[in-house]
Amino acid sequence: MWLYIDKIQKTLQDYIVDYVDIDFTLWLTWLLAPLILTFLLPLMIAILMYLTALILYIYKLHWTTLRRTYGTGGRWDAARKTAAAIWDAHGWIWHGYEVHGLENLPESDPALIIYYHGAIPIDLYYFLAQVLLCKNRLVHTVADHFLFKIPGFSILSECMKVFPGTIQTCANVLKEGNLLAISPGGVYESQFSHQYNLMWKKRLGFAKVALDAKVSIIPMFTENTREAFRTLSIGRRLFLKLYAMTKFPFAPIYGGFPVKMITHIGKSIPYDPDVTPEELQAKVANAVNELILKNQRKPGSIMHALLDRIPALKERHKLKDTEPHHE
Repeated sequence: MWLYIDKIQKTLQDYIVDYVDIDFTLWLTWLLAPLILTFLLPLMIAILMYLTALILYIYKLHWTTLRRTYGTGGRWDAARKTAAAIWDAHGWIWHGYEVHGLENLPESDPALIIYYHGAIPIDLYYFLAQVLLCKNRLVHTVADHFLFKIPGFSILSECMKVFPGTIQTCANVLKEGNLLAISPGGVYESQFSHQYNLMWKKRLGFAKVALDAKVSIIPMFTENTREAFRTLSIGRRLFLKLYAMTKFPFAPIYGGFPVKMITHIGKSIPYDPDVTPEELQAKVANAVNELILKNQRKPGSIMHALLDRIPALKERHKLKDTEPHHE
């Protein structure tokens, strides 16, 4: 038996020596490693999503036992806090995540949060976690229909109050006194936005929701969100045609870079009964664009976004941008 194993081992060694160029293989691996990593790192987000789903299933199946451990409260309260803690830790470690302007969110009143949609809205996940942990408020979220066809997403949506909202259901959520987050650009913006341009087209749904519920709107934008994850620009026309036909995001996503991410929450835009949906959409778009112009380096740079993790370099960049330019 051992002689047979030794013979196989010797045969493999001879084959490697005779037919495989070790130096070339190592060089090729080193050369392709960055490219491979840029497409593998997004899998970390999928893994974290399924880890969160697993935790929620544990809470759902063992709620009676866990309730005795955590004390009284809602069915999902302890599960949400645990999931939020996981995402908050990931954001702090991997992206040095921060939220600026958290005081602009109301303590108890309803409000509609309108945000720019990155290639992967990981900044939204971190933001939801921060609001839940710091303000003890759950932000309801509108998501695209295709997400609800992904196995494991249903329990996430059930726990975290994610739904494919209509104007009426969104208005009802706000009328019940909740916070609600909507990205007017949605998947279209996440797939095809270039250099942080808003791609809302003539979508007025969110404006009609705010007017119907009589709530204020809070603009939001996350710095370097497109440096963390990007969509492949090659084949853009093909992906646009496929999206137009199927409403499914076909453009491949790459990245997972540990860039600095800061969510900026703007001042509230109060409810005005005299404004039209078109006027309100323009006003909110201007507010989001102001956050982008004020806080985002354009054109975006992954290298500079990585260097933003160093506070001294981040401050130097801010000072440079605020200096007056002389002709």
